[in-house]
Amino acid sequence: MACPAAPARCCGAVSGAVTIDRLGHRGDGIARDGGAVLYAPRTLPGEVIDGPREGDRIARPRILTPVAERVRAPCPHYAACGGCALQHAADGFVAAWKQEVVAQALAAQGLEAPFRPMHSSPAFARRRATFALRRNKGGATVGFHAPASHTVTDVPECRLIHPALAAARPALAGIAAMGGSRKGTLSATVTRLDAGLDVAVTGGKPADTHLAADLAALCARHGILRLAWDGEVIAQVERPRLTLGGITLTPPPGAFLQATADGEAALRAAVTEATAGAARIVDLFAGLGTFALPLARRAEVHAVEGDAAMVRALEEGWRGATGVRHVSAEARDLFRRPLEPDELARFDAAVIDPPRAGAEAQARRLAASTVARIAAVSCNPVSFARDARVLVEGGYRLCWVQVVDQFRWSPHVELAALFARDHIAPGATKGQSG
Repeated sequence: MACPAAPARCCGAVSGAVTIDRLGHRGDGIARDGGAVLYAPRTLPGEVIDGPREGDRIARPRILTPVAERVRAPCPHYAACGGCALQHAADGFVAAWKQEVVAQALAAQGLEAPFRPMHSSPAFARRRATFALRRNKGGATVGFHAPASHTVTDVPECRLIHPALAAARPALAGIAAMGGSRKGTLSATVTRLDAGLDVAVTGGKPADTHLAADLAALCARHGILRLAWDGEVIAQVERPRLTLGGITLTPPPGAFLQATADGEAALRAAVTEATAGAARIVDLFAGLGTFALPLARRAEVHAVEGDAAMVRALEEGWRGATGVRHVSAEARDLFRRPLEPDELARFDAAVIDPPRAGAEAQARRLAASTVARIAAVSCNPVSFARDARVLVEGGYRLCWVQVVDQFRWSPHVELAALFARDHIAPGATKGQSG
């Protein structure tokens, strides 16, 4: 029976060439063919491509006319690995595109702002990564999922992760061989801390006494500081320690941490400048105290975080620190119970670093508050722009935005920004526009 659809739209048929107009928020190229919108991974604006169509996607595009911004991918695993999406693009193009993503998100809310120069983390800098582990006949595969696939790609020469994480591959393979099944994939979040690696695994077999003992012995052999198995610590060679701005603490297993130390330092510098001169600061969605603890060297800080284990770690860090002012900490769900304007009234400045969903409810309370400065950190330009509009409508001015790219070669975008009620905001340098 003949296919009723046009040959170019079904059965993986190859149709005429199309030109990529722009990149979407996931980094895929977007083209138009008549009234149809097509998506093609690992393409660039201006390129002419063709290839088999699967619905609205050209999953394996053939580049007929490349553009000057196309470069040879530095990683030998790029074709098979889905961990990166933009290695085929020159660094300058990626930087400009990521800044434009933020500018377009703001424009969609009727906003604009001066852009500070972008900060990009180098290769081999990721200190935290989540590996996929798959047990097989030969032992185990340790890597990342292939593009749009459940297949796990081995990545012995990954250019993204810190060498300490790459060195953990034999240990992770051993973990998969011991605790994985042939039918499932384990997820292992590996974090480089001060004296070694912290590993948190999910999706493995139940850790009975024998398996726990075997895994503990493996950690001792490979120098893994701590192993958590589906949320429970089953092995700890020594107490894991993490230093944030010169203050040391013990993070809970799998706790959120900025992806690179370099990116964290850039964000911290932006937040420190944005809150300069404040005597009392509230840090909303404080996490482990990435900003709260260093800020306490010059101001009193109240840190609010929904995860009680991270709050305890933050408090531990403050109690053991010297040369810091008072830090109070509160475990509170800011989505359900945002700080109200009367609670915010005692603070000169606020720091807010919410998850990808943003913090619209808290932004509305801040918009109704008397807080003079807000240092905003975001990992989602769309939710940031939505919340920024709330603040601007409440009387704040968006003074500047700085994009911080610590997820190199990915479409992920992070940023820091300053909102102020005062007439002249610090750091709003003339001429620093995008």
